[in-house]
Amino acid sequence: MRALYENHWVDAPADPEPWAWERRRALLLSEARSGERVLDLGCGAGRFVKALQEAGADPVGVELAEAALERARAVAPGAELHRLEDDGTIPLGHHTVDLVWCSEVLEHAADAATLLHEARRVLKPGGRLLVTVPYHGRAKDVLISLARFERHFDPLGQHVRFFTRRSLTLALNHAGFDPIAVRARPPLLIARAVRP
Repeated sequence: MRALYENHWVDAPADPEPWAWERRRALLLSEARSGERVLDLGCGAGRFVKALQEAGADPVGVELAEAALERARAVAPGAELHRLEDDGTIPLGHHTVDLVWCSEVLEHAADAATLLHEARRVLKPGGRLLVTVPYHGRAKDVLISLARFERHFDPLGQHVRFFTRRSLTLALNHAGFDPIAVRARPPLLIARAVRP
């Protein structure tokens, strides 16, 4: 899996996510507080890490691919950045962050359950998890299944799973988060959860 993402980041465009940048940035900054330690889990090219720095938070980025971390180092100089361990462990201690931001990552994870358990492990008691995943809505899902199933659910593509409100809630509950609130705002599902 790591090799797949190393290759992806080597060839990825300089601005890999322009379609939703402002909306997701506003969502993150509405939740992050100045001075809080915030983990950007799946930090990619580091744009959210930089936004958190500028907002006065204490960000740390974790990414699977070293090629992505090279970009993040250039975008957010001086930021604390780490590579995800080979076993899926986040290289941070227990109960060390106030907020975990995991945006457009879970659908790519080979083991989403481990990633969510790791997010819970690094969160302080009462810490918050903010997740976004792609979501089309029921009507568009039906159209995709009828007209573009193979193209959308490409077995060789980067998305290894798709979430509904219910399945995302169940995954977060299984990882030990409570309370959990999931809302649909196509093209995203947005989940807020708390570590007890």
